[in-house]
Amino acid sequence: MALNKNHEFEELDGVKCGIVEKNVTPERLAFIKELLEHNGYTVIAISSPAPKAAPAPKPAESNEEPAQPQTSNPASQTFTVGVTDYTFNPINAIFGRMLKTKNGHIVTLAYWQQKETESHDDIPYYEYK
Repeated sequence: MALNKNHEFEELDGVKCGIVEKNVTPERLAFIKELLEHNGYTVIAISSPAPKAAPAPKPAESNEEPAQPQTSNPASQTFTVGVTDYTFNPINAIFGRMLKTKNGHIVTLAYWQQKETESHDDIPYYEYK
């Protein structure tokens, strides 16, 4: 049970993990996994449960065929990502300047959010435009 929404932890594949992000795409998973493993964390990712679909409204008496239920698209598969250090908090790690990129720069918020491809740690986040 998390104390607040910013510090979540739960069991993933039977291992207690600090949750990094939920419902991430496979591309985002690859980015996070590579970055966190470079920083010495053991990353565990599991498939997120499928979102619950709202029940379809009952059709009125008519001659129209009812709409077929949509099947889940494997391309829209999402993951829950965690690290085995259950005290890990991504907000503290980013703003505490605890994570580094492969080329030795500090991970910035824009880099973490994949808004830029290279971390510009020489510019403070509050001056970033």
